[in-house]
This record gives sequence, C-alpha cells and structure tokens, in this order.
Amino acid sequence: MNKNIPFFIFLSLSFFCFPNLILGQVKSDKRPNIIFIIADDVSWDDIGCYGNPAVRTPNIDKIAKQGIRFDNAYLTTSSCSPSRNSIISGRYPHNTGAAELHTPLPAEQIPFPLLLKEAGYYTVQAGKSHFGAPALRAFDKAYEMQEGGTGAEERWVKCLQERPKDKPIFAWLAAIDAHRPWQADNFGTPHDPAKVIVPPYLADTEATRKDIASYYNEIARFDFYIGEVMQELKRQGIEKNTLIMIMADNGRPFPRSKSRVYDSGMKTPFIIKWDAGIPQPGSVSKSLLSVIDIAPTLLELGGLKSPSEFQGKSFTKLFKDPALEFRQYVFSEHNWHDYEAHERMVQSKNFMYVLNSRPNLSNHGPADSNNSPAFTDLKELRNQGKLTPAQADVFMVPRPYEELYNCQKDPMQLLNVASLPEYQQELKTLRTTLANWRNETKDNTPENLTKDWFDRETGKTLGKDRQIRGEMPGVKAGATNENKPK
Repeated sequence: MNKNIPFFIFLSLSFFCFPNLILGQVKSDKRPNIIFIIADDVSWDDIGCYGNPAVRTPNIDKIAKQGIRFDNAYLTTSSCSPSRNSIISGRYPHNTGAAELHTPLPAEQIPFPLLLKEAGYYTVQAGKSHFGAPALRAFDKAYEMQEGGTGAEERWVKCLQERPKDKPIFAWLAAIDAHRPWQADNFGTPHDPAKVIVPPYLADTEATRKDIASYYNEIARFDFYIGEVMQELKRQGIEKNTLIMIMADNGRPFPRSKSRVYDSGMKTPFIIKWDAGIPQPGSVSKSLLSVIDIAPTLLELGGLKSPSEFQGKSFTKLFKDPALEFRQYVFSEHNWHDYEAHERMVQSKNFMYVLNSRPNLSNHGPADSNNSPAFTDLKELRNQGKLTPAQADVFMVPRPYEELYNCQKDPMQLLNVASLPEYQQELKTLRTTLANWRNETKDNTPENLTKDWFDRETGKTLGKDRQIRGEMPGVKAGATNENKPK
C-alpha cells in the first residue's frame, strides 16, 4: 500500500495541473491555420493563372497549381468597405447595415474571426481593414496600416513570426495593392505598357496602357509578398496544415470595373491551397460561389457551427470534389460609392440579370477611376465622336432599367439581350428570382439615397456641404435583423 502512495500523489498532481492531458481531451490542436489574403481593387482576369499572359504573378500561379482555382466566385458588391463587411459578417451588404462605402460594420453584427478567437485561435489582422472599429474586436492584434513602407504587406510576415506557437492562427492579411494612387512603379521590374491587355471598354492609347502597366506593377507587388508569406510558413514547418485563401475585394480601379455589377467588377480571383485537406492539387472548380460562403466555410474548418445570422453556407465539400454543383444563383448589389446608385444583380451559370433603380444616372465608376488617365482617354474619344459601343457604356444616360446577358456567348457582358424575343423566358425567370431574393432579404429602394459627393465628369469633390448620408438600403425595411437565405 505504501508503495502506491507516491504514484497516487503524482497522479493527483498531474490531474490538477494537466487535466486535459490525463483525460486525453486535447493532446494537440490539429485544426488548420488559416491565412486569408485579400487584394484591394484587382479583377479576377488580371492574374496569370486566370489567363492573363502579361501580368507577373508567379507565386499566386504556383499556389493555384497546389490547390484549387475557383472560376465563378462572386462578391456581393464591388466596393471596398461594403465588400469587406459582407465577407467578414457572412451577410449581404444591405443586411449588414453598412451597404455604402466608408460605413463601419455595426457592433451587433458578428465578424467570423471573433468566433475563431473565442474558440482558441490566435487572430491577427494587418493592412487595410476598412470594416470599422467594432469589427476589430475580432482580432487579438489588429495592426491595420501600421509599420512598414506601405503599411500593409510588410507586416504580414511579422504577424506569422509573432504568433503564439501553441494555438492555430487565423490571419487576415490585407494589401493596399492595387488601389490608386499607384505606388509600385519602382518595385521590381516594371511591366511593359506595350504588352498589357487592354479591355475593349477602355481606349487603346499610350496613356491608358501606362495606366494599366502601373496597375500590373501593384499586382506584382501583391504577389511578391504572398511569396514571402509562403516562405515563412515553410520556415516554421506549418505549410501543410495551413489553408491559404487569396481573393480581392472588388474589381480593377478603371472605368466599367470597380463598383460595377458585371464580371469586371464583381467576379473575384479565388484560390485556396491546403495540402492536408485538398486531395487533388491543381483542380479547377466552375461551381458558383458567393463570398458570404467564406465565413461558414472557415468556421467549419475551425470546428464551429455557423450562427443563424450568417446567410452563406459552407463549401468544404468542394475541396474533395471541385466539380460539385454548389449554388444555382449568386446575388450582388451596387450602392453608393462616391455617387448615387442602386443596382441589383443575379447570375446563374449562363445568364446575368441587372435591375437598375437609378437609370437616369450615368455609371462611370468611382471617383478615383474618374481621375485616371484611362477615363481621360475615354472622354477624349467621346469628344471626337470615336467611342465604340463598349467604350460608350460609362457615359450612357439614360441607362436600361433591366439588363440581361448571355454569359456563355458574351463573357464580358457587352450586349444587353433583354429586349430580344428569344430571351424572354430567361428574363422572366431571373427577374422573378431577383425579386424573391430581395423580398426574402428585406432589400428596399429608398427614395432618399445618398447623393453624389464627387463630380461625375472630373472625379473632383463637390465639397463637404454635399457629403450628407441618405437612407441606407435595407435598414428601414428591417434587413439588418433578417437572416435569409442560406
């Protein structure tokens, strides 16, 4: 009996000090590390692995070969802060209470990294946040634009180096690339303006080509720092069980892209690498995805159920079978971004339908785009009477109340077929689908929308006396308390 006393004391002390070890509850945390990387103003087709031969993105291209490239991932809005608010809350913009540019995510909304933090993840943010102070409570550390030349990418590797090694990490790494004004023309080898890809809705001029080349330089810098992150993960020996997710908040900062509901503004590059969880590296998924699906997916990987407030659904099943059908439709919206606007879009795999509640207004794009050489060149062609129909789009007034595009035949959405007899059934179906979605999510069309804060022709501010907020879409209709649909 006396011989057992030391063992009994040892066992008691061990149970008191290390109960999880004795009970076998938590031997090790095998949940994946999650590195979420988001670009600022980059269109999906301005990445090498998406078919652009002129832009240099070797690190992103390599990651795509090691994981899954999603070809039909859609934002809920092509506007910086509303897009980020939608992603972090898993809700449509008009359901967040922050549907317009420069409006913070309300404190009553749940940022998904907060749930990961409460479940034992170390959560950190670096770079451009743009979702407001209340959402920053989701992070153990939030560096925003602090430390480093750009205040963004230079901080990424430090965040990984400083992480506590006894917890899985969730890192929200946000670039300022490729937001105007350009800051990367002297970073690495600049792109040759003669070799850039000029979309058909822009002018093929020397100044526009230089503008695009500078934009490519920003993307190349974004890609470089992604490479630095990957090297740090290897140095720490955690690459295999780390999920890398790469995307953008909205389309390129050029006319007919950023803030628009077409693919040039709303479709995002979307690449996921996870060696331990993706059995078919180099896969391509054509499944329709919405960015409201990101939050439920990452919570599931963290061993958590999504709260009822999240309107998306997890797509982890696509990791093993990227060919599975996931969504029948995706929905997006265009609210105030420097200028008064109210558009809604629904897209199936083959068709896109657009409803414009402000057809009396032009649809130039944001103020920074309207200050660009690319927009100046379009205005010059307009003054000369030389615009093509695609180039004339940004100046069109009035605009169609309804638009319909055959995305298989017209992937850039250049030809509106809403009036053609052979497309009336598709028009009716998508019109009804959008109306049902708006009703279910309590979307509305306020009469008193926020008006223009900038001149549509020059992009210059109209003065502080014009900077007055109107009624936020969805708020008075009760959208912020509505959780449909999944």
